[in-house]
Amino acid sequence: MKSRILVVDDHALLRHGLKSIIKYQKDMEVVGEAENGKAAVQLAKAISPNIVVMDLVMPVMDGVEATRLIKAASPQTKILILTTFGTSADISRALDAGATGAVMKDTPEDKLLSAIRRIAKGETVLSPDIEHMIRNEPEPPKLTERQLDILNALARGFTNRDIALQLGLKPSGVRVHIDAILSKLNAATRTEAVAIAIKRHLLKSQPSG
Repeated sequence: MKSRILVVDDHALLRHGLKSIIKYQKDMEVVGEAENGKAAVQLAKAISPNIVVMDLVMPVMDGVEATRLIKAASPQTKILILTTFGTSADISRALDAGATGAVMKDTPEDKLLSAIRRIAKGETVLSPDIEHMIRNEPEPPKLTERQLDILNALARGFTNRDIALQLGLKPSGVRVHIDAILSKLNAATRTEAVAIAIKRHLLKSQPSG
């Protein structure tokens, strides 16, 4: 039986390339395509593909959230993440969300097809570059609960005085915590600290706007 594949990428040229590669395989077929994660979730629910080949970084909804929603609706669907960049944390989040594997977009055709066949059998597949990235990613900085509270407040634009009133601290105590946060994140300013925290998914909730 052929593997029924949904191709998801925001670049039409890449979707076309993937469809062209898969078209000549006797054991797989493309049954749909989508240009963002939200469309992928809707289409996956409608056509129930065996496999989703999914870009990691897309507008509207990224591959991580789309993976989570597709797996929630259809646990048997297997998802292969494609990426040209992204931190090991992003890829790890996708795997945690239920992706079965992850490979780089410049993976040779034969290895990409092999990856699709392997995940169809239930194997987890990671390209060597991604395995290396995950193994060598430094451990995320360990912030205390109080420091995380303050970092979230900084992300919302609160002043030291606001934070002190909210958390029942003295302004001088808030400054001490902020200095510790900057040191742990290797950041020069509070703005840079917030940017690093967002990138590393350290915030308890993402700031709006």
